Amino acid sequence: MTVPLQIIDLHDDGYHPLVEVILFGKTFIMVLDTGASKTAFDQAILAEASTATSITASDRLSTGLGTNNMESFTATIKGMRIGKFKIDAFEVAVLDLSTINVAYSQMGHPQVLGVLGGDILMKYKAVIDYGKQVMKLTRPRGKSKTKAIM
Repeated sequence: MTVPLQIIDLHDDGYHPLVEVILFGKTFIMVLDTGASKTAFDQAILAEASTATSITASDRLSTGLGTNNMESFTATIKGMRIGKFKIDAFEVAVLDLSTINVAYSQMGHPQVLGVLGGDILMKYKAVIDYGKQVMKLTRPRGKSKTKAIM
C-alpha cells in the first residue's frame, strides 16, 4: 500500500518527511525517522489522546532526540493505521518530545505525535520515495514452509 508523505523544509536545516496516522479515531502527524531505531510518541499528546492507554515506566534511558539521556516509558499501541494500512499491535517508547513540537511551532509546522522509527519501517518493508512524496508499506508474509534438502 502506498501512503502520501508531506516533506517540510526546516529552514536551512534540512527536511523532514511527515506522515498521517490514525489512532484512537483521531488523525495525527508523525515524523518519518529512518535514523530512529524505535517508534516514539510524545507522552503528553498520547495521554491526552487516550486515557485508556497504559503508559509504563521503562528502566532504559533513551538517547538521541537532542539529548544524551531522558526518562522513558513504554506503551502498547493497538489499532494504528498509516493511511488505510493497519499496523499490528506494537510497543512504543513514550518520551517528552515537547522540544520538537516547540521548534516545529516556531517554524510554522504542525504538532507531531512522535517519530515513526525503524521498528515499523523494517517490519513493513518501507520504501520511501522523496521525489513522489510517498511511502510504500508491505505486510510481512508468514514463515515459509520449505523443507531442508539433504
